[in-house]
Amino acid sequence: MGDPTWHPVMVPRFTPFSALRYTDPEIDGLIAPPYDVLSDADLDALNARHRFNITHVDVPRESAGPGRYERAGERLRQWIDSGAMAFDDEPSFTLYRLKFTDASGAPRSIVGVLGGLEVGPYGECGVLPHERITPKASTDRLDLTRSTRANMSPVWGLSLADGLTELLAEPGEPIASVTIEGVDHSVERVCDPTRIGAISTKIAADDVLIADGHHRYGVAQKFREEMREATGKTTSGAEETLAFVTELIEDQLSVEAIHRLYADVHIDDLVAALDKGFDRSPAEAPSAETLAKMDKSGVLCLVRPDGSAEWLSPKIGEFDGLRALDGLWLEELLSDVGHSVTYQHGVDRVLAAVAEGTAQAAVLIRPVSVVEIERTAREGVVMPPKSTFFTPKLLTGLVIRPLA
Repeated sequence: MGDPTWHPVMVPRFTPFSALRYTDPEIDGLIAPPYDVLSDADLDALNARHRFNITHVDVPRESAGPGRYERAGERLRQWIDSGAMAFDDEPSFTLYRLKFTDASGAPRSIVGVLGGLEVGPYGECGVLPHERITPKASTDRLDLTRSTRANMSPVWGLSLADGLTELLAEPGEPIASVTIEGVDHSVERVCDPTRIGAISTKIAADDVLIADGHHRYGVAQKFREEMREATGKTTSGAEETLAFVTELIEDQLSVEAIHRLYADVHIDDLVAALDKGFDRSPAEAPSAETLAKMDKSGVLCLVRPDGSAEWLSPKIGEFDGLRALDGLWLEELLSDVGHSVTYQHGVDRVLAAVAEGTAQAAVLIRPVSVVEIERTAREGVVMPPKSTFFTPKLLTGLVIRPLA
C-alpha cells in the first residue's frame, strides 16, 4: 500500500517571487495546456498561434535535433530582452481561479495560489506524495530546467491547513484571464506584504500533498541537488519550485478516475482473479452515464475484448482491512497473475483501446473520495499509481518562476 515510515519534522516553506509574465494581457494565443497532455497535432496548432506561444520554449521538439533545450533557453531570454515577457518589480503571489462545469454538470469554482514550494526529500519538509511514483527514464524536464533556469509548469499541491480557501477569497490585482474549452482561467497578483505573510504562514501550518506533478517535483529535487553541488550553497532559487496550492476540501477539488487497461493476460485468467473479490452481472454498453451508475451503486465495470461489459460488485467482507480504493483492490486481486497495466482517463478512450486491441480488457473504476485522499495523507501512506485525475488542468505560461 505504501511506506508509512516518514513523519514530517518540518513544515513546508512557501514563498513569493518576482514572477515572469507576458506583458500582453491578451494571452489567448500565448498560453497552453500542460506539456504532458499535448499531442504532436496540438503542438503544431499552438506553435502556429503565436511566435511567443509558450510551447516554443516549454516543449522543445525532438525533430529540432541536438541542442533543442539550449535553443529553448535562449529563446526565453530573447523574449525577455524583446519585452514580450517581464519580471514583476517585487516578489508576489499569484491567485489562480478556475470556473467550470464538472463531470456531473454542477458549476464549480476553485481558487489556489501560485508560489515557490520548498523542495526536499519527501517528508523532510512537510511535502508528501499522494500516489506511488512510477519512475521516468526521460530527462526532458530536467534538461529544460537546466537550460531555461526556470520553472515553466506548476506542481499542484493540496494544503491540509484549514482556512486557506477563505484567505484566498479576496481578489488581487487582475493580471489576465482566458476561457479554454469551457473553463475560465484568471490570475491576480498579490504584493501586499501582510497578505503574503498570512498566506505563507497558513500553508506552512500543515503538510502539502502533491496532487499532480510528482515527476516535476522529482525533477526539482534533482535540480536542487545539482545546484547545491555546483555552488556549495543552499540559497539558490532551486530550493523551491513553482506550485499551485489549494486547500484539501471537497469544494476545492474536482477528482475523476483513471481507468485500468490490461494486456499480456488472457481474459479467462483476468476474470478468474476478479471473481475472487467481485460478483459479476451483465451491464449495458459503457457510456458517460456508466460512471454515474457505478458511483451510485458502488460497483466497478469490466469491459471485455468484444466490447461487452459486466458490473463488478464487491463481495461482502472481501476487502475488509483494505482502503476504499478501487485501484488497490484490483492490485491485490491481480498480484499473482501475470499481466501488464496501463492507465487511461475517459470512457471513450478506454473503449477505443480495447476495440483496437492495445488492451485485452479494461476495468472502469470510481473516483477516489476527498475523505480518502486526506485519510491517506494524514496516515503517511500512498495510493497506487494513477489513482486520481484532478481537473481542470492548469495552464502553462500564466506565470513562470525564475531560478536565477
